[in-house]
Amino acid sequence: MDLPPLILASASPRRAELLRQLDLDFRIIPSAAAEIFDEQLSPWELCQLNAHRKARAVAKKHPDALVLGADTLVFLDDEIMGKPLNLADAERMLARLQGQTHQVVTGISLIQLRTHRERTFAVSTDVTFRPLTAEQIKDYLGKMNPLDKAGAYAIQEHGEMIVAEIFGSYSNVVGLPVEQLKLELETWPAI
Repeated sequence: MDLPPLILASASPRRAELLRQLDLDFRIIPSAAAEIFDEQLSPWELCQLNAHRKARAVAKKHPDALVLGADTLVFLDDEIMGKPLNLADAERMLARLQGQTHQVVTGISLIQLRTHRERTFAVSTDVTFRPLTAEQIKDYLGKMNPLDKAGAYAIQEHGEMIVAEIFGSYSNVVGLPVEQLKLELETWPAI
């Protein structure tokens, strides 16, 4: 791919690892944009808006670069589950998700200010949790840090303990839908 200099506007090591799988050169410049939450917006709209805010904040300082912003949300029915406030909140989230199928939506925003090009989209994956007891939830939380993860879990960290099946992009659940991102980057106009 013949792309402008690429910047990942995220401090997430998981996103950086997934982006490396596409064999791309990129820099990491975490965005300082605060995530917003608006109950009037759907999870799809909210994660795309936050991804755009993150990408734009970095793009303003690097207008020649192609900046990638991302935001992932977990939701069940109408309840959006962001990052838990504390361990008790993480336990509550996992207890709510146990035995249920929920959605993981990642919003992606690609912005290159100098050329006035941008593309924002979202990808959704259905994730079904196993039925879990309170003891199984505590065991899982004892093996990983849930506080920086939407929905209080990471499928790549002992996910077999809690996840029964997924339908859709596995990498999307990790935090970056690499299949769709690759397609978008392949059609991005060359320098």
